[in-house]
Amino acid sequence: MKGIPMPRFIRKRWFLTTVAVVVVGTPALLLGGGASNEDASLVAPVKRGEFRVNVTTSGELVARDFVSITAPPNARQAEAYQMKIASIVPEGTRVKQGDVVAELDRSTLATKMAEVTLALQKAEAVYEQAMLDSTLNLSTAREEIRTMELGLEEKKLAKEQAVYEAPSVRRQAEIDLEKAQRALAQAKADYATKEEQARAKMREVGADVNRERNKLQVVQDVMAGFTITAPSDGMVIYVKEWNGKKKTTGSQVNAWDPKVATLPDLTKMESVTYVNEIDVRKVAVGQPAMLTLDADPTKTLTGRVTSVANVGEQRPNTDAKVFEVKIVVSEADTTLRPGMTTGNVIETFRTDSVLYVPLEALNSEGDIPIVFRVSGGGAVKQEVVTGMMNDDEVIILQGLEEDDRVLMSAPKNRDDLRLERLPGSARGDDSTTMRVGGDTAVAPSVPLPAPADTTGVTP
Repeated sequence: MKGIPMPRFIRKRWFLTTVAVVVVGTPALLLGGGASNEDASLVAPVKRGEFRVNVTTSGELVARDFVSITAPPNARQAEAYQMKIASIVPEGTRVKQGDVVAELDRSTLATKMAEVTLALQKAEAVYEQAMLDSTLNLSTAREEIRTMELGLEEKKLAKEQAVYEAPSVRRQAEIDLEKAQRALAQAKADYATKEEQARAKMREVGADVNRERNKLQVVQDVMAGFTITAPSDGMVIYVKEWNGKKKTTGSQVNAWDPKVATLPDLTKMESVTYVNEIDVRKVAVGQPAMLTLDADPTKTLTGRVTSVANVGEQRPNTDAKVFEVKIVVSEADTTLRPGMTTGNVIETFRTDSVLYVPLEALNSEGDIPIVFRVSGGGAVKQEVVTGMMNDDEVIILQGLEEDDRVLMSAPKNRDDLRLERLPGSARGDDSTTMRVGGDTAVAPSVPLPAPADTTGVTP
């Protein structure tokens, strides 16, 4: 009511309310140049503490050492290039040395055995025919030699009887005897040649017989090997084909890769994983890793990177290039099984004490990495030098202090704010660049600390 003075307690409450509105509202107006209270609340402190950069992947457990269960190694000699698995024990079956693990389809060799058997029979028939021919030819030659020897004796008698004959008769008897002697000598030499020819022929056909006999023996041995037994005690684990599918009943086994299954050493396991081409440059041999099992999320294992592929590959049903990484499991756990899916967290970088801010607070002004630092009642563009970054934060090497605060998003009046350059770069050197999507943003004109290692070095 006009003219009636306001009570003191009401005036006091009105005054306090007005002061609170002014105190709360002023920073919002200063920081955002007219921004709302929600914009003012997006302020993050510059923190100091431990900083980690991890690469997270999923992998599959495999045994580092194993004994291969294979098809007959001499299958190529039997011309069995593709063999089909007719039956195989279930994966995970524990077997003892000599136990039957798998049976291969013998139909692929049945036709081959019939062909080799027929070829052996033909070779043996040729061998027998050659032996009979040689026997007959040599027998005929020996009979001819015997006849010549008898004829020679007749010529000798005729010469002796011609002693009292006319000189011409004696001379004719001498000529006939000499012809008989030469013919006999030639026949004996020819017989020796025929014997050698017979031996050569028998060696030739005998070699054919032995070759076909050896082929038959190989085919028989390979066929016997189609019953595959365990070379030692262990757990049967199927092997994978080129397309990632496991070999099982009905799968093909080729002579160049005869593995059917393996008997792994379960005390030495490793996780085989694939890292994309963006993150693989962070991964190096020797880096520590933490592993979890999809089958038992409560179990945590430790490991270390032992291998990083130098060449990328394209996995089935994916378009991205990935690199194979192997992580050896440090603990020996009897519950681990090949084929288990693992979650792998590879620690690629760690430092114990460093300044960092949320990744959302990092912006750029042209090629200059900046943050919006809260200063007094407003904000300024602050040039920074960044270091490693993870999925959430980025290291600040220069430009901020531990007690500073930064805006999580650019204010509406960002174009009106002044840019505070770092010492040495404010002299017009605008070569500072930020590697978008990379790990660092570096101002070349500002001296940087020595690179930190993965065990923890404070920049």
